[in-house]
Amino acid sequence: MAERSSDGYMDIDDCGRLSRALSPMLDLKDPIAGEYDLEVSSPGIDRPLMRLEDFERFAGHEAKLETIGVIDGRRRFKGVIAGVAGDEVRLTMPEGEEVRFKLAALSEARLVLTDRLIEEDLRRSKAAQAAANAEEDQRREDT
Repeated sequence: MAERSSDGYMDIDDCGRLSRALSPMLDLKDPIAGEYDLEVSSPGIDRPLMRLEDFERFAGHEAKLETIGVIDGRRRFKGVIAGVAGDEVRLTMPEGEEVRFKLAALSEARLVLTDRLIEEDLRRSKAAQAAANAEEDQRREDT
């Protein structure tokens, strides 16, 4: 999975360009024994949250978290991401209680698909596409 660090956007053309750029390097270094298929994709709207930066970026959005071990008698939690404190993820539960998890204690974390998340993703996609179109127009003017 990949996305542009500048705006978090990744469309199918971006995936194709990245795949074509990576393939020759992987063929040269041959880091995987035997045959393999390289698949490049975007993380999607209900993306997995893997780094502290992901939790910071999506603060205010709903997420589902699963822990490696049992915490307070459970392993699954759902709430609103309240942010990050040091090396801990903060999650506000529906009852209003805030719980904290070390990133290393999570086996899985993913955004929940909500109307607000969809609206933000559409706005970001449109802005990224407009920027790409403006860049392409500028290139054409320069030539």
